[in-house]
Amino acid sequence: MEARFDAEVWHWRGPAPYHFVSLPPTAATEVRDLAAEVTYGWGMIPARARIGGTTWTTAMYAKNGTYALPVKDAVRRAEGIDLGDVVTVYLDVPGT
Repeated sequence: MEARFDAEVWHWRGPAPYHFVSLPPTAATEVRDLAAEVTYGWGMIPARARIGGTTWTTAMYAKNGTYALPVKDAVRRAEGIDLGDVVTVYLDVPGT
């Protein structure tokens, strides 16, 4: 599954703070339909993502009716991304 979407960067201030983007409804539905085929441990969905010229591998998880895609600090630094920025994400869920 491949998708392209724009999303706002948000911050989770838990014990392990991290930045995320939420998948829009259409992409979330596609991921939900594939979840049984590709999920591993605790319902994590493996993914490869790109913002600008930076590509990374990660895993998404279900949150608030969609999926949260982690945006690594190295990606934010490389692309000059700040909290609240709207970014264009290219997403690939391997194995589908």
